[in-house]
Amino acid sequence: MRADFRLARMLHVLTHIHGRTGTTSSEEIAVMLNTNPVLVRRMMGGLRSAGYVNSTSGRNGGWVLAVDPAEITVLNIYQALEEPVIFAIGANVDHPGCPQEQAINGALEVAMAQAAGTLLREFGQLRLSAFLRPAAA
Repeated sequence: MRADFRLARMLHVLTHIHGRTGTTSSEEIAVMLNTNPVLVRRMMGGLRSAGYVNSTSGRNGGWVLAVDPAEITVLNIYQALEEPVIFAIGANVDHPGCPQEQAINGALEVAMAQAAGTLLREFGQLRLSAFLRPAAA
């Protein structure tokens, strides 16, 4: 499974568009992220639906931050991105009747659930404003 960079990318984008006068186009963001504007619009669409950004269309259209960065947590952005998979590792289901596989899967699932819970709690405490340069905060 490939790594999912959407969360880091959107945090990066939001810190750059914060405080800018005017909008930032999907094309500008695509250059910043070295990706396609269509992918930018898809990722930003979830943030727009959650109310974290606004968009305008047309020649001078683009994206603006809609809320105070101190009010947005990393968890909010993670959830707006439809909760990307946290771990690329998972339980093995080749032999569902095997007692060893069942024991291993059970232990891994508990450990991963605990780790995911800890990570999500941390995400809930970390605000977008923590990533802004002091002059922009």
